[in-house]
Amino acid sequence: MTVFLKGTEDAPAKIYRLALLDLDGVVYRGADPVEHAAEGIDRAQTLGMRMAYTTNNASRFPHVVADQLRGFGLALDDGQVITSAVVAARMLRRYLQEGARVLVIGSDHLREQIRINGMVPVDKAADQPEAVIQAWYPELSWQDLAQAAFAIENGARYFTTNKDQTLPREGGMAPGNGAMLQPVILATGKQPEDSAGKPESAMYDEARQLLAGDQKKILDIDRCLPVGDRLDTDIEAANRGGYDSMLVLTGVARTPAILTAPAKWRPTYLAEDLRGLAKSQPQPSKEADQIWHCGDQTARVDDDGHITLRALEGGGDPLHDLDAVRACACALWEYQDRGGDMDSLDLPAFVVGA
Repeated sequence: MTVFLKGTEDAPAKIYRLALLDLDGVVYRGADPVEHAAEGIDRAQTLGMRMAYTTNNASRFPHVVADQLRGFGLALDDGQVITSAVVAARMLRRYLQEGARVLVIGSDHLREQIRINGMVPVDKAADQPEAVIQAWYPELSWQDLAQAAFAIENGARYFTTNKDQTLPREGGMAPGNGAMLQPVILATGKQPEDSAGKPESAMYDEARQLLAGDQKKILDIDRCLPVGDRLDTDIEAANRGGYDSMLVLTGVARTPAILTAPAKWRPTYLAEDLRGLAKSQPQPSKEADQIWHCGDQTARVDDDGHITLRALEGGGDPLHDLDAVRACACALWEYQDRGGDMDSLDLPAFVVGA
């Protein structure tokens, strides 16, 4: 059964208690703020929504990230920042005994978290680690990758903080941790046993627990809304964990990928930026004419894959209207799920988002 985009009569910030916000491409790009992100967060918090800042980036201490966000005018505590280093160390402790030696390919933040969780970080394969944890950090070198490979060849278990292939930076897209895993995988023939970051849902689950303080205060999944810019990490993680989700168009995801997304990558809501948290979300619907409607826009996909967009009276250019994207996405997801040929589609050239 196809799952389509949903709508809300009220702002998501009034419906969900906690937003689980990705950072890179959602709140910032490298050192720079994403347009309208702080405004959207402020509006959502005014409506009663709490923020958690979740990131697959394991290179920086939470207080450093929090300071950057405060520099954008946001009010938050350091504890609201949940990094994949925090989640990875907690994950490793479930696999390894107290005192286990772990070769850390990553930042001082990841090393600290390994110590906090009762394990011993080491630097070289010669230290005979029981496991390797690999993360992206700016100083990553060939020597780091070689030490990881040597340790794995000698029997160490292999883990990673995340599998993001790319990382949004000020200058554009840079190779992410997923890309940096490949040299080690090719050298050893071994894949990481587990990943702490998205698309696993552990990031969201751990954030709910860490922010709750005790088990009695953990929010139910249906009161939490992951928000991200990547279909293959943020949105897939939400779907794996049973969360609703919101995709924003300020980072990696572009309309062609949204329109052709397989079920595991389909978000619940679609917004141009974080201001969408404080706005009711329009409900796409399939009418009696077998055409998908959303706001003043309509979309239809014929059996041969031909796509027709049309604005109703008063509607603007469909190619510049997010409601047309919403209607078109629902029409194409339906077409895909009934076995339509997605390879021969002539997709609309939408101009929306960042």
